[in-house]
Amino acid sequence: MDRSNGMNYAPSGKPKPVVKPGEFVFGAMSLDHGHIYGMCNGLVEAGAVLKWVYDPDPAKVEAFCKEYPQVSVASSAMEILQDKEVQLVAAAAIPSLRCELGLQVMSHGKDYFTDKTPFTSLEQVEAARIKAAETGRKYMVYYSERLHVESAIHAGHLIQDGAIGRVIQVMGTGPHRLDAGNRPDWFFKRAQYGGILCDIGSHQIEQFLFFAGCKNAEVVSSKVANYGHPGYPELEDFGDATLIGDNGATNYFRVDWFTPNGLGTWGDGRTIILGTEGYIELRKYIDIARSPQGDHLYLVNGIGEHHLELSGKVGYPFFGELILDCLERTEKAMTQEHALKAGELCVIAQQQAVRIP
Repeated sequence: MDRSNGMNYAPSGKPKPVVKPGEFVFGAMSLDHGHIYGMCNGLVEAGAVLKWVYDPDPAKVEAFCKEYPQVSVASSAMEILQDKEVQLVAAAAIPSLRCELGLQVMSHGKDYFTDKTPFTSLEQVEAARIKAAETGRKYMVYYSERLHVESAIHAGHLIQDGAIGRVIQVMGTGPHRLDAGNRPDWFFKRAQYGGILCDIGSHQIEQFLFFAGCKNAEVVSSKVANYGHPGYPELEDFGDATLIGDNGATNYFRVDWFTPNGLGTWGDGRTIILGTEGYIELRKYIDIARSPQGDHLYLVNGIGEHHLELSGKVGYPFFGELILDCLERTEKAMTQEHALKAGELCVIAQQQAVRIP
């Protein structure tokens, strides 16, 4: 696992199958973002069979096949879409193309699992809502900074158990290392990547909705800037936003591309969750100057102060739950509306953002 570059960060865990061999089959396509590896790892560990891969770039396919030698190379996307054995398609397309691909997948009677951000326009959000209702297929999203982080998963359990009372604020930071020389061209074109609040901001908004138990929220303010990369004029290297949830909880988050080279991983992602009876801090990927290992959870409440090291101890239940949801047509992993609402709000934050010269 590459800890230096978030684009290629693909967590892996212990196999925990929820289905029998061959009971759930999926294909992968549009390998434009390295998150496709984390998505496939999670599904395979939960017992899914990865049958197909397709991408027009042979180099991407070759690299993928080295990681998953059991996969067959499809001659076209249509070969996967027309295979009746395939129940779900996982994809990490260029962000502006993710919805279009999802609509095609769902029209072929398959569930769709896309990398974040799921949308770059409100028109795409509405099209996905209509298609999901029309077909009954799922438009699920890989919000990896919660779903593939053991400390974040355990925080959800603690909140559900009442460890910090009612959540009233969530603060998040999502710094990333740019590594500009290894980024594809689309990464620097705003119309294609959607802007920083759409891209990495989607993680933060999804976590707020989840941890605070909100079904909706208002974007109160947002702003974006390019402070340090004049050579890439369409890049936004900084963004932040403030939201108020429909239950009164508040959210502030900051995302940026300023991780210094001295940090031992691609970003010091943190989340602070304030409740009426305590608070939780997550140090997701590193505990700087103390431990290179991630998944540290700090809890303070009426009982005392607690530090939990959770790496390798919690697992990633989302993927097994997603498989079962697809088979049983339930919504235990994530509701359809939650997945779409997080994507919608990040587009709104992006569209409303004040652009700092």
